[in-house]
Amino acid sequence: MTARPRVTVGTALLGAVAAAGVAVLVLPLVALLAATPWERLVDLVADPAVVQALRLSLGTAACATALCLVLGVPLAWVLAHDGLRGTGLLRSLVTVPLVLPPVVGGVALLLLLGRRGLVGARLEAWFGVTVPFTSAAVVLAQVFVAMPFLVLAVEGALRGADRRRALAAQTLGASPAYVLRRVTLPAVAPGVAAGAALCFTRALGEFGATVTFAGSFPGTTRTVPLAVSLAMDTAPEQAVAMSVVLLALSVVVLVALRGRWVAGLPGARAARSRRVAS
Repeated sequence: MTARPRVTVGTALLGAVAAAGVAVLVLPLVALLAATPWERLVDLVADPAVVQALRLSLGTAACATALCLVLGVPLAWVLAHDGLRGTGLLRSLVTVPLVLPPVVGGVALLLLLGRRGLVGARLEAWFGVTVPFTSAAVVLAQVFVAMPFLVLAVEGALRGADRRRALAAQTLGASPAYVLRRVTLPAVAPGVAAGAALCFTRALGEFGATVTFAGSFPGTTRTVPLAVSLAMDTAPEQAVAMSVVLLALSVVVLVALRGRWVAGLPGARAARSRRVAS
């Protein structure tokens, strides 16, 4: 019979602090659910303006996630190879959007792609293309704030992957492209799914960079977070209803991919190996 671990003062104090941490994260969500007008929720969400914003949010978040996958997976592969020079600096640059206030990211995007921006002025002069205050601007703002989540998740999966299979395939004459496509990527699929789930949910909730770079135009750039902000002054019940919808979508995505994204997070493989070894 296994003896129960003795509860000390330090352990009890640590548990109390941990409970306070859980309360900080959970109680605001409890308050949101308690304030939700459940009897009118369907009617509030079915409002044409809400449906329009929700459709735009889902579409732009899906496009941003696809673009992050195309750009982020190769970037994660580069970061996972410490033998390459400059990866430390590159990793620091990739993680900047995680700590940068989103509104600052929006200002930076505007200065880059605005009509007088570093690149935007040339786009308009040469091709007649204007990026800000369009749906494309929403996607770019979401990519800017969300891609680091995907890159770090995939990099962690690449570092934790067993490289012996890739080395064996190379020894047998397989090309680097074949090894990447048929050996490495299948092995890190949980990490890719983890990054994609986190990327999508982060893009779905993006606000600061979007409102600065894309504005808030109905049907074009007004995503659900922007609609929530506007509704707080004029229709608070509708704002609460939209907030619950965003919460539900985020939870559904994470729960649906739980087996994949938990397995793909950095450290999950090591923990699994320790359990097997014990």
